[in-house]
Amino acid sequence: MNETGSTVPKRQVGRLLRQLREQAGISLMAAAGELEFSRARMYRIENGEVPVRKHDVIAMCGVYSAPRHITEVVIGLAAESKAKGWWHAYGDVVPAWFELYVGMEQAASRLRSYAPGVIPGLLQTREYAEAVFRGWHADPDAVAGAVAVRLERQSLLNRRLPEAPGLDVIVDEGVLRRAIPDTLGMRKQLAHLVTMSTRHNIEVRVIPFAAGPHQAASSGQFTILEFPAVGTASPEPTTIYCENLTGALYLDKLAEVETYESIWGRLGAVALSRADSDDLIRTIIEESDG
Repeated sequence: MNETGSTVPKRQVGRLLRQLREQAGISLMAAAGELEFSRARMYRIENGEVPVRKHDVIAMCGVYSAPRHITEVVIGLAAESKAKGWWHAYGDVVPAWFELYVGMEQAASRLRSYAPGVIPGLLQTREYAEAVFRGWHADPDAVAGAVAVRLERQSLLNRRLPEAPGLDVIVDEGVLRRAIPDTLGMRKQLAHLVTMSTRHNIEVRVIPFAAGPHQAASSGQFTILEFPAVGTASPEPTTIYCENLTGALYLDKLAEVETYESIWGRLGAVALSRADSDDLIRTIIEESDG
């Protein structure tokens, strides 16, 4: 079997199966006994180290009393071919309602996001998020639901166990000046960025207009996710997440990650320092008061 492709699908399968087992209140040893799996095999499956066959997924989900729609998601993920970079098209193998990325975000120990268009979701205020989602949804209920999910995701920045991840954000100055219709809400959003940047695990830096065109300008929005070592298992490989209108690309091959690490370095070279970024954001707030 070709093992040169993306490991993201099987890592997500392992994460989901572990969550389902824990939600069912079943120990790993008890599950292994019921399924007639070795303890080592259970560990490898839950750590995303090995592919899982469809009939094994069905058996495991049966033991865990998983809902049918979740079982179908896990089966779809398990069946994914390991392509060069894994493309997740919304509504394809994994349905659009399933927030695939959120599971990875929750597991990460460090997140680095470049935002050339909008403020990253983890740092959005309610007012800003509402403005963003009103551009996507005509239905007020859909907007409210999307905003609620976004704000709930932000709770990971406040958690104690496991320790909250580090979050480094680089935004273009244009993002800060691209105001929403709610002027007061936009000022509140900008002030929120300054406040969040005072936390020990969060850094917000700005690429000013004065930096001119830079080498990373064509990269588009992306997030670099790093993962912690859990127990004796090796950490999950660093993964690049790139989203667009129809789906998302997950990259975890070493050469791909190195390319984005290089881009991040270039972004850092042209971005203002944390202190100077805060000063620029405050200046923009003052200008909006005028």
